[in-house]
Amino acid sequence: MPVVDIPGSKSITARALFLAAAADGVTTLRRPLRSDDTEGFAEGLTRLGYRVGRTPDAWQIDGRPDGPAVAEADVYCRDGATTARFLPTLAAAGHGSFRFDASPQMRRRPLQPLTRALRDLGVDLRHEEAEGHHPLRIEAAGVEGGEVVLDAGQSSQYLTALLLLGPLARKGLRVRVTDLVSAPYVEITIAMMREFGAEVRTEGSVHVVAPGGYRATTYGIEPDASTASYFFAAAALTGGEVTVPGLGTGALQGDLGFVDVLRRMGAEVETDARGTRVRGTGELRGLTVNMRDISDTMPTLAAIAPFASGPVRIEDVGNTRVKECDRLEACAENLRRLGVGVETGPDWIEIRPGEGAGAGAGARAGAGASGLAGTEIKSYGDHRVVMSFAVAGLRAPGMSFDDPGCVRKTFPGFHEAFEVLRGQLPG
Repeated sequence: MPVVDIPGSKSITARALFLAAAADGVTTLRRPLRSDDTEGFAEGLTRLGYRVGRTPDAWQIDGRPDGPAVAEADVYCRDGATTARFLPTLAAAGHGSFRFDASPQMRRRPLQPLTRALRDLGVDLRHEEAEGHHPLRIEAAGVEGGEVVLDAGQSSQYLTALLLLGPLARKGLRVRVTDLVSAPYVEITIAMMREFGAEVRTEGSVHVVAPGGYRATTYGIEPDASTASYFFAAAALTGGEVTVPGLGTGALQGDLGFVDVLRRMGAEVETDARGTRVRGTGELRGLTVNMRDISDTMPTLAAIAPFASGPVRIEDVGNTRVKECDRLEACAENLRRLGVGVETGPDWIEIRPGEGAGAGAGARAGAGASGLAGTEIKSYGDHRVVMSFAVAGLRAPGMSFDDPGCVRKTFPGFHEAFEVLRGQLPG
C-alpha cells in the first residue's frame, strides 16, 4: 500500500513565517515547506531585516515585535500571493519606507480590498502603477487599529492578512466582513494565532483581535492538504490505495475535505488521528458539488471528471478565476484538448464525460479513451493545473506539459514523487 510523504503546507508555512517574525523571541518551525513560494517569503523577511536560519528540517526566525529591522527595503514577492499580501501588512506595523513588487503573474492578481482596508486603518500606502495591484509602497508608522470593513469574497487571504496584523495594532482590530470565500483558511489563521499567544474571537461576521503581540514558540507544519489531493485522486481514479500520514482528524486544513468529494464519487476513505487513506473501488460517479470552501482542489476534481460515470458539475468557485491564472477556463481549455465536453459559467464548470471526442471515457474509473491520449496540457504557469492534469495522465497515455517546472511554486519534487506513485498503482 503506497504511503506518500507530502511536503509541508504552503498556507501554514506562510502564516507561521509571519507569526514567527512578529513574535517576541526565537521561533522554530519544524518541517516547513521548501518551495519557490515559501523561499520567497523567507527571502522577503530577510530583506526586511529579520534573521531566518535554515536547516534541512527546521527554520529559526528571530522575531521583532516592533517590525522590520531596516528603515527601508525593496522586496520582490515572486509569484507568491501570501508573500505579496502578508508582508506589506507586516511592514505596515513597523516604521520605515518599504516597496513591494512581484512577478507579472502576481501583478495581475488583485490586492485592492486589502490595501483599501489598510488605508482605512491609516496606513500610508500607494500603488505605483495600476491601482489595486503591485507594485506598492508603504510609508510605515505603526498601525493604531480600530474597526475596518472588508470584502473577502475574492480571497480569504485579505482577511488573514488583517487578522495577523491585529495583535500588532496599538488598539487591536475589529474586522467586519461583508463576504468571505475559502472560510476554512481563516480558521487555520485563527488557530495558529492562538498557538502564538494571540486573543481572537468571532462574533458573527465580525472578528475581534486583542492587542498584545505574539510570543515565540516551536511549531510543526502539517502536510499540505491541497497537494495531497492529487495523490488521493490518483488512488480513486485507478482503483489503487494511498495513505498520507500526518494529515488526519486533527488537521487544520479545510482542503482535506476533498476526500469527502471522492467518497461521494465512490471511493473508500478512512481518516484517523494518524492520517488519511483513500482506496479506489473501480468506479467514479458523477456529482454536483459546491467547492467554495475548498476551491484550490477544484482543478483536481476537474481533471478526473472525464473518467466519471456521469456529469461532474462544480459550483461556487468564481474566485478561482483570479488565482495564478483563470483556473476555470484553464481547466475547461485543457479538458477540451482531451476531447471532453465542458461548459463554464461565471462561477461553475460542468464536465460531461459522454460528450466530445472522448465520449465513453467515463464508463468506469480507469477506463481509457483514444481521444484522451497524447495531448499537451497548457499550464498557464499554474502549478495546480499541472499537478491536477498529471492525475488525468494516469489514464491518458502520452500526456505532456508546456511548463512542467512551474510545480516548484509549491512542490519542486512533484513529478518524481508522482512517478514513484504511478509505479505502485494498478496499471
